[in-house]
Amino acid sequence: MPCDLPVDLSAAMEDLSVEEFSQCVPIRAIFSRPDKGKGLAGRKITIGGWVRSGRVAGGGAFAFLEVNDGSCPGTLQVMVKASEDCKLRDVVLTGTSIHAEGFLKLPPEGTKQDIEMEVERVINVGAVINAAKYPLPKSKSKLPLESIRDHVHLRPRAAIISSVSRIRNALAYATHTFFQKHGFLYVHTPIITTSDCEGAGEMFQVTTLLSDAERLDKEFKASPPPSEADLKAAELAIKEKGADVAQLKSAKASKDEIGAAVSELNKAKDVFSKLEQRYKLGERLRVSSGIPKKDGKIDYAEDFFSRQAFLTVSGQLQVETYACALRRVYTFGPTFRAENSHTSRHLAEFWMVEPEIAFADLQDSMNCAEAYVKFLCKWLLDNCSDDMEIITKAIDSSAVQRLKMVSGSTFRRITYTEAIAILEEAAKVKKFDNKVEWGIDLASEHERFLTEEKFKEPVIVYNYPKAIKAFYMKVNEDKSTVAAMDVLVPKVGELIGGSQREEDYEVLKQRILDVGLPVESYDWYLDLRAYGTVKHSGFGLGFERMILFATGIDNIRDVIPFPRYSGRADL
Repeated sequence: MPCDLPVDLSAAMEDLSVEEFSQCVPIRAIFSRPDKGKGLAGRKITIGGWVRSGRVAGGGAFAFLEVNDGSCPGTLQVMVKASEDCKLRDVVLTGTSIHAEGFLKLPPEGTKQDIEMEVERVINVGAVINAAKYPLPKSKSKLPLESIRDHVHLRPRAAIISSVSRIRNALAYATHTFFQKHGFLYVHTPIITTSDCEGAGEMFQVTTLLSDAERLDKEFKASPPPSEADLKAAELAIKEKGADVAQLKSAKASKDEIGAAVSELNKAKDVFSKLEQRYKLGERLRVSSGIPKKDGKIDYAEDFFSRQAFLTVSGQLQVETYACALRRVYTFGPTFRAENSHTSRHLAEFWMVEPEIAFADLQDSMNCAEAYVKFLCKWLLDNCSDDMEIITKAIDSSAVQRLKMVSGSTFRRITYTEAIAILEEAAKVKKFDNKVEWGIDLASEHERFLTEEKFKEPVIVYNYPKAIKAFYMKVNEDKSTVAAMDVLVPKVGELIGGSQREEDYEVLKQRILDVGLPVESYDWYLDLRAYGTVKHSGFGLGFERMILFATGIDNIRDVIPFPRYSGRADL
């Protein structure tokens, strides 16, 4: 079954019906048949795709094209004849798009193709204007992923990125399938937030103050702000107009005369008000470059949201509000960290899957996490065999075996204290770059040792030291650890982090104070404990890390469509 199709669409392939919203037959519908399309010989179809490679044959009379349409990894061999509408020298260039109709036919004996297409009519050709500059040229060797990272707008056409994209799509589909199947509601949590879930402070700020300041600067360069003399003159005009009104009233002037004078007075007041506003803005621009300040600090009351706002680092806190009403919920969306890191494991923008379960403890959360990861692995094995075959050949020969191992295993569960003891024993004969002692946050090398060398299977480590975990995690009876857990897997280490949440109002409030966060920013979060508090737990899965685990790709920048990291935000 192709990687980007749900299982129940298989029947539609058998009759080779055209896609809805276009007249094309997807190449996947041909190759996904048990006979690889041989039984379709003689069928007239329309296809649309991009040329991976091409060659002119028959003394220039026709050309063979390897066309891929993105629906699957495979390419369909297309034979097109030279004509006035189709210049073979143009159509054979890698990257050319072709929209054509013709007949499927069996290729000559001894060729590697199961089926090919002979074009009857070329509907359209999208030429490559400058083949020398095309960043994905035909090559006998595999293009390094880092070499095409600079061409983020074209790299989906590369075979590996195309497969990764379908795998990513399949994992997203499987995620919704798993949680919907288990009665979870999908909640759309905000991207703009005023809360810091992690308490690390590595957040992108959302503000219009800078753009407002730039607008003021531009505006005042075109039309300078009023001076103090202008304000005094406007004040004097108000006094004069006021005196005129008083004099007319004293002289018992007509109602119309007094009304006209009052109107002039109001105009003078309006002029002064506008001048005063522009004067204050001009002073702000002069004193603080246009940024409003109060008591020497930036005055966010003047900002768009009337307070500081940020891009979310996690949807967990917000999704908890719905868990405490709807019982089982999950959110799945982008999150952001302003980490100035250039490692192969960090992005400034990445996606998180975050379920939350009411009336559930840490063990329940661990059970859910294990079932979810197994489900994802099984889904790829069942529905993405063609793309996983590409990954196995080009990236990681053990990728499929790793999925089979995880989907069929029972995750080992050990406490943090047990994990440290194992690592300390291992450190007697094995050198770790990071020190091993109780109280540390496990490094990637520690996590991978546990999963790849010690147990050779996924491991769930739980009951971490309170000092290294977030404020919202439930404190255990020993007062030194919290009910937190991490799911560790081979290849990437930590895949999931989760915890039972602290449901006691006073304990949670004290934890917020202990870590130095402003309590007033979390009043709403405390309200969940003040009004009908409930035991609840949840976790977060780094979606890109799941793709790294599944594919074996080394750099996280190659498993997300538009990678954002320090110094780069293309498109």
